[in-house]
Amino acid sequence: MTDHYNQIPKRKAQFINPLNILKGKVGSGGLSDKIIEKAQELLEKNTVDFRPLAEMYLDSLAKGIEIAKNPLPSHDTEYVISTMIYPAMQLKGNGGMFHYQLVTAISDKLIQFLEVIEEADIEAIEIVLAYHTTIRAVVLGKITGDGGKYGDELLKALTDACIRYFDKNNENGYL
Repeated sequence: MTDHYNQIPKRKAQFINPLNILKGKVGSGGLSDKIIEKAQELLEKNTVDFRPLAEMYLDSLAKGIEIAKNPLPSHDTEYVISTMIYPAMQLKGNGGMFHYQLVTAISDKLIQFLEVIEEADIEAIEIVLAYHTTIRAVVLGKITGDGGKYGDELLKALTDACIRYFDKNNENGYL
């Protein structure tokens, strides 16, 4: 299946590059191979517990889901969807660093879904909630790596739900 469930993105998750104050102080230039090797080794041997960080972003995603369920009159569609995209981006970015590649893969598919939906209707919210529940189960179950066959089945089930959503909405003329 291609990216974005064969839909045209309505928005793009935006990466913001903050000012690099440290680089401004020390200047530019490359890093030695030895420093890069040490950094890579540190990442590979990382034993820091991902759960507290993941829970923080999952809580943020849950708040975004609540906002989507009950938006205020001042909340436009883009704001509502951004409250769900941001924590998904954080989960995607941090999952692999903590050896949770399955969290990264699931979060990536969630971002692709949120980039193409027209609005956060009740069915879309239910799909986002399914992603939230799945990511939480992976983190609580300490399923590191790609999850193997189990991970593939989870991703397929979530992808199939998204495809059914778009098929239904295309048939009803919503997309």
